[in-house]
Amino acid sequence: MKEKQNKNMFESLFLHTKPVRMLTVLNKESIKYATQVSKAVDCTYSHTVKVLEQFKNMGLVQFDKKGRIKLIKLTEIGEEVAHDFEGIRRKFLRMASQIKEPISKKKQKKKEVKK
Repeated sequence: MKEKQNKNMFESLFLHTKPVRMLTVLNKESIKYATQVSKAVDCTYSHTVKVLEQFKNMGLVQFDKKGRIKLIKLTEIGEEVAHDFEGIRRKFLRMASQIKEPISKKKQKKKEVKK
């Protein structure tokens, strides 16, 4: 049962755009704070902190507290996962560039023809 919950936790987190973007943004050297992550991903600060806490529980990030400031750093496995997602993103971009016409426009044309 616990194994199934863990699987669902990873699937529910990484099949969403914003958490994946948060992880890949953290792979950049200039991003160090939660506010920077939330701005880069265009997400609320509270949602960003919630996702970062989940990343911490999974061992993907670590927080280094310096006074009142929490610095965020990817762990070794976090860097690997971020790198893998970047690779997938690049593959999707290559695939998207090969599509001649957006799918949504194709559906619209089919509807117009049926009328």
